[in-house]
Amino acid sequence: MASGAVKWFNAAKGFGFITPDLGPCDVFVHVSALTAAAIDRLEPGDRLEFELTQGGDGRLLALGLRRPMPTPDQEPLP
Repeated sequence: MASGAVKWFNAAKGFGFITPDLGPCDVFVHVSALTAAAIDRLEPGDRLEFELTQGGDGRLLALGLRRPMPTPDQEPLP
């Protein structure tokens, strides 16, 4: 499973890009992947884990999105 940060996401257009932690290029993410993962919205900098697949046009796509579990030192303060 790959991980990275949201570069940008345009809800009106229904797509955006994730900058992966490892890899040379940004990864396309479609609103349908958010819907399948029950994610309501994405903001720049949001961390995600995802499966990489190659689309018919050759670009990398993010599927199977999930938000990473916070580590104890990342827990939000009350």
